[in-house]
Amino acid sequence: MNYLDQLESEAIHILRETAGQFEKPALLFSGGKDSIVLVHLALKAFRPAKFPFPLVHIDTGHNFPEALAFRDAFTKEIGEKLIVRNVADTIKAQNLAEPKGKFASRNGLQTYTLLETIEEFGFDACIGGARRDEEKARAKERVFSVRDEFGQWEPKLQRPELWNTYNGKISKGENVRVFPISNWTELDIWNYIKRENIALPPIYFSHLRECVFTSEKQLVAVSDFIQIDENDVIVTEKVRYRTVGDMTCTAAVPSEASTLDDVINEIIASRISERGETRIDDKVSEAAMEDRKKNGYF
Repeated sequence: MNYLDQLESEAIHILRETAGQFEKPALLFSGGKDSIVLVHLALKAFRPAKFPFPLVHIDTGHNFPEALAFRDAFTKEIGEKLIVRNVADTIKAQNLAEPKGKFASRNGLQTYTLLETIEEFGFDACIGGARRDEEKARAKERVFSVRDEFGQWEPKLQRPELWNTYNGKISKGENVRVFPISNWTELDIWNYIKRENIALPPIYFSHLRECVFTSEKQLVAVSDFIQIDENDVIVTEKVRYRTVGDMTCTAAVPSEASTLDDVINEIIASRISERGETRIDDKVSEAAMEDRKKNGYF
């Protein structure tokens, strides 16, 4: 058994434990590479039966159209149920303030819609594609991560997980976030995608795109969701995406990588994490991710 077999086996075990321990789990699926791998693992865990949970996407309205097209086509292809809830509806219903500014992002507002959706369907576990190597707040989360009745995470009150024993016991109103690929790295994901011949949205590979530079010289795609100022210079660059979040907070990287082998070689040579290189929302403060997670973010 090689290391990818071990990671796959562990993830399938966690998915089956989740299905066995919880009454109403859900799998969060955005059309990004990590959640695509997660669904691929679920296919291995549960086929020929249907998934024991629906797929759920919290749509901010600022997504890449390529990711949404992939989300819908892939869900239809595998014949699984997809629930979509929109942040725009939450903003209207709760009279929330839309963020303002040049790269105004609804990323933080996703939490409100996610917690609404958990309550609407009574989900007691939400499976996600977060990995420990992405960001330091994610590095210290357990595989089964308990949220209180308000959806909040308390890092100091996490349960021990010894010998792959996961504790799914929760009180009424609490729920658990489950991370089956927590022990994977970005390179593991790409090596697995190559081995399993998993299809991805085209934006993960080199393509021409109109972009503007942020103050930190990151390339952000031109879209209806960002504010173009008169001093901005629109450039057409050959880029690809290492991670796929909103168009307002995800930067592209200059790249000539047009194949899986090219991408893998590029990641091996990189000394910057994918979120460190591409996520504008993580640069708001030193503890931006942890603060969002404490409030219920994934």
